[in-house]
Amino acid sequence: MAKVLTKNLFIATLLMAAILTAGCTSPKRYMTIEGTALGTFVQVKCNTSTPESDIRQMIAQVDSEAKVSMSIFNADSRIARLNSNDTDSLDSHLAFNIELAGRFTQMSDGAYDITIKPLTDAWGFGIEDAHDNPNIDSILTFVGYDKIAIDGMRLVKQDPRVQIDLNSIAKGYVVDVMASHLEELGIEDYMVNIGGEIRCRGVNSRGEIWSIGIETPYDGNMAMDSFEKIIAVKDAAVATSGNYRRFYLTEDGRKVAHTLDPRTGHSAVSDLLSVTIIAPTCAEADAAATMFMSIGSEGNAVELAQECEREYGWSYYFIFAGEDGYEVVCSEIFE
Repeated sequence: MAKVLTKNLFIATLLMAAILTAGCTSPKRYMTIEGTALGTFVQVKCNTSTPESDIRQMIAQVDSEAKVSMSIFNADSRIARLNSNDTDSLDSHLAFNIELAGRFTQMSDGAYDITIKPLTDAWGFGIEDAHDNPNIDSILTFVGYDKIAIDGMRLVKQDPRVQIDLNSIAKGYVVDVMASHLEELGIEDYMVNIGGEIRCRGVNSRGEIWSIGIETPYDGNMAMDSFEKIIAVKDAAVATSGNYRRFYLTEDGRKVAHTLDPRTGHSAVSDLLSVTIIAPTCAEADAAATMFMSIGSEGNAVELAQECEREYGWSYYFIFAGEDGYEVVCSEIFE
């Protein structure tokens, strides 16, 4: 009898411990976490029982690691030391993005190129002020993806003046990294937004797939509250590129925008005002949006976007300047 009572007491103790443990587990709830990352805003919305402090810590850690690796504005970052030839050693973030960028250079016949940093500096969109009369022909002699190679975890340059700028892909990549960390925590419903580059999974707090706004591309739209279209996105990433926010006018009235064509060395200003891409990863969407903007309305941007939709499953939403307002060319799912 004593053995039976002891056994029953042991089982009861286990059951009570299980009940208490279950009671201590926080229920899932939707939370919105806002802050800064990569010099812009970051917003994470997710349905989780993970403490908010843990997610904030994850965001801070990813941001810190990205800046140490890929920020051209941090003089001590790995990419800054690569550009100044203080090292040739890569880390995993740089190696991944450099190799991925090469795909976009190839598919665009050079309209997308991460060795564009000397040009972004010359036009005032990098770490230096704009030059009055930049010698573009001279700069172009050391711009070109074919002038770099990866050997193991080393970056090999054909010319020591070659410099890399990953701003057209790194933000999307960091979104992917944060999304991956959320999934490792078992979070199935989330949206990660860094400066307008977004990745979504599952549903929002209303049980609906995520709604994303495509901004109206008028010059100087800084408020981010004027939208040309609202799209629904599930289990995918979204990135938009345009020349309506970061630009300046020269004394003679010419518009110089931050999207540069590495083939000509000049600003890629055309009737193509905005490009939004939906792709499986935000790094792809980010680079693709910049690539199409660089190709512009005078190139084969629409034809290439249609080809990429067939081959990679990307969706596109192009906004052009028309005679009577905006003209849209887009994937059928948006129509």
